Amino acid sequence: MAIRRWEPFTELASLREAMDRLFEETWPRPFEALRPGGLAVDMYETDKDIVVKANVPGVRPEDIDISVVGETLTIRGERKAEERVEQANYFYQERRFGAFSRSLTLPAPVQTDKADARFENGVLTLTLPKAEEAKAKKIEIKR
Repeated sequence: MAIRRWEPFTELASLREAMDRLFEETWPRPFEALRPGGLAVDMYETDKDIVVKANVPGVRPEDIDISVVGETLTIRGERKAEERVEQANYFYQERRFGAFSRSLTLPAPVQTDKADARFENGVLTLTLPKAEEAKAKKIEIKR
């Protein structure tokens, strides 16, 4: 049995990592849809595509800008304010207006020239075909 030197800073670092994992697993990060300018998204991968769905209620498709630079997808847009009623006494005003932007790192290279964007019921669905080098290829074993 070897004698090991006690390193208090190593133990503190591992405690901090354990606490970080606890908080990351307990609460979703960082409430993107609730912060001003936030945009809630889902991203998943199939054999051929990367699919991104974004909630953009109250936004017209022509007010949304989608771009891919390298492996970064950026969705920008603006929610236009309705006419504000000045004579009324507001009890709540929770609907947000103004510009929003969200950038996501794509898990694989995509073919942007073959991308498909659809907008239905306030949900933007992007289908980004994977580049050929990103698709899984089967390698046969020779005998």
